[in-house]
Amino acid sequence: MSISEQTILRAAGIGADTGLASVVAVRGNIMGMSQKAEDAVLRPKETGAFSHALRAALAARVAGRAKDQELADYYAEAAGEYADLVRLDATGGAQGLEAVVTFVDRVANQTRDIAQEDIKALQQAGVCDPDIVRLCELVAFLAYQIRVVSGLRLMKGDGQ
Repeated sequence: MSISEQTILRAAGIGADTGLASVVAVRGNIMGMSQKAEDAVLRPKETGAFSHALRAALAARVAGRAKDQELADYYAEAAGEYADLVRLDATGGAQGLEAVVTFVDRVANQTRDIAQEDIKALQQAGVCDPDIVRLCELVAFLAYQIRVVSGLRLMKGDGQ
């Protein structure tokens, strides 16, 4: 897999011709596994209740809340019919996803404050337990991805 095919490296602005490319190449297995993890949580074969487009919209939303516009734009491109959920002021109410959007926003920004009530709110909205796990996996991966991209940008000298 080339550098241009890896979201983390592309978002961090690390191309094959950059000084960090050789450093990253030493950790190519980690970057490759990170891309596989992205594919697994954003474009899985078994989507459950969350289509690829909805996952992309939620990913764009999480990236936007983290103030990573490049990642937000990247994921927003695949949001399809859920594109309006990318807007941080969108509640998800129009799509019947208010509980999901509320949960994702809360998990992404206040992870330590998640309580049993948050899970119960999803269950009461009709989200089954495997889909709750899928949401948590998605947000957890994005937290990792955003941190790695930020770290690589700092190493590159971007200061973002």
